[in-house]
Formats: sequence, C-alpha cells, structure tokens
Amino acid sequence: MSRIKGQGPLRHGQLHPAHELLDVATGSGYSAALACAYLGDHRVTTVDVDSYLIEAAAERLDSVGYHPKMLTQDATAALPGEYDRIVSMVSVPNVPASWLRVLRPGGRLVTTLAGTGLILTADKGDDGGAAGRIEWDRGAFMATRTGDDYPPQLDDLFDQARDEEGEEVTDSPYPVLNVMQAWEVWSMLSVTAPGIEHRTGTDNDGNPTGWMLHPDGSWARAETKPISRTATVHQGGPRRLYDILDGIRWRWLQDGELPVHGAKVTITPEGETTLARGGWSVTL
Repeated sequence: MSRIKGQGPLRHGQLHPAHELLDVATGSGYSAALACAYLGDHRVTTVDVDSYLIEAAAERLDSVGYHPKMLTQDATAALPGEYDRIVSMVSVPNVPASWLRVLRPGGRLVTTLAGTGLILTADKGDDGGAAGRIEWDRGAFMATRTGDDYPPQLDDLFDQARDEEGEEVTDSPYPVLNVMQAWEVWSMLSVTAPGIEHRTGTDNDGNPTGWMLHPDGSWARAETKPISRTATVHQGGPRRLYDILDGIRWRWLQDGELPVHGAKVTITPEGETTLARGGWSVTL
C-alpha cells in the first residue's frame, strides 16, 4: 500500500517503490514531487497539455532536487512508455484507450470522472481492458482539454433561461438545490446527463434560483418562494433537465443513497467505461 498521505488519487494508486508512474496533469508539480519523493525521479513521468505549466513545474521541482521525466503531451492521445500506475490529477469523461495501451497487465489507473466527485480505480486485465470500482471517497478536478483553453460557458443560453417563461412550467416537490454542493446528486446527474452547467443566484424578487444549461439547448430555471418547500420550474429545449434532477432526488430520498459510489467499473480496451450497482448501470 502507498505511504503517500493527503493526496487522494496517489493514495488510491497503491504505489509500491518498484512501480513506474505516469502522473497525468502536472499542474504546479505538487503530485510529481510527492511521487518523486516516494518512488525516485527515474520512476516518475509527468505530462501536461500546457507547455508553460511544464516549464514552471520543472523549475519548482528542480529547486527541491527532483527531476522526473516531463512531457508536454495531450494525455488522451497516444502516450510513450509503459507504466505500472497511471494517476490523473485531471478529470476525464471516460477512461482514454491510450491509458490502457501503456498500462502494464495488472497495473492500476486512478482518475476522477468529469463533472463529478467520483474517484475511479481500476486494474488492467489480460484482455487489455480494466475492472475496478468507484471509491467511497470523493474528489474533483478540472476536465481535460486538448486546445488552448476550455470551452466557453453557455452565457447566451443563460440569458434566455434567466427570464423566459419556458415551454413547460411545473411545480417541483423539492426546494431549489445547489447541485454543485450536493456531491452525490451532482455526480449521479452528471453521469446520467453529462454536460450540464449549473448556476445559482436569486430572481428579481430575491428568491433562491437555480439554472441548468446544456450545450444541446436544453435549459431549466427553478425558483423557491419565501417560506416554501417547493419550487416553480420553467424548462425549454429538447430535454427536461429538471425532471432528470427531480428523479434522482426522489431516488436519493427513497433509497437513502445513490448507486454511483461503490459502483462496479468495467472498461473495455477501447475505453468504454460502464458503472453498475444494484440493478443500475450507465455507460460513459
């Protein structure tokens, strides 16, 4: 088991001193420094898509005497080398096939899933795929990117959702929820309907309000009036996003939990990632 404490993904990687590690998303260089301290520089490769971050991290690491192999690299594309462990400090929508290709048989990968607080761990099998679980722990990182920046926020759609009456107006039995603070609900919603952008604030009367926006043009606005335990919901676009959220909240109350944490994970050699628990499943 790893002796690394305080850095969730590295701890879940169950590092052994003989392992060779691929550290995905160098960032400040902090995780690479921890790995170097435990494994030694020669066993650590760290990659980041941003050349500036690689250069800055290299200077920091040099100042404390660490010199891992450092690459400016899109971690979701083809990767060099072979590794016993892949630990990601950035989130992915599903496990990239390129990781499985460079992970040695029996090797372990650790990542968070984009838009969730879910930590995925999986060990590579003889078929080139991997199997594992969603840990009961939680953690979240920024999502991977391949270009110069992240996609823009949905400001135009928000302008529409802020005031429009909506194609459908209904009452929700639940008050407005800050979804991003309800990690279990947020995670379940994100794997069920990926890509939703959440915003919170107040309406023109000062009532708590939540917005849900999706790149496909779907949107929802929910408002809770003073001394109310319900919400008025306006929705538009091709999907009813708030109905999906309310279904998840109902399941949460009915079962006392949601099936995302502790879910069994299976990953094909092509990276198709499936979560399953208690009759529920979703493929990413």
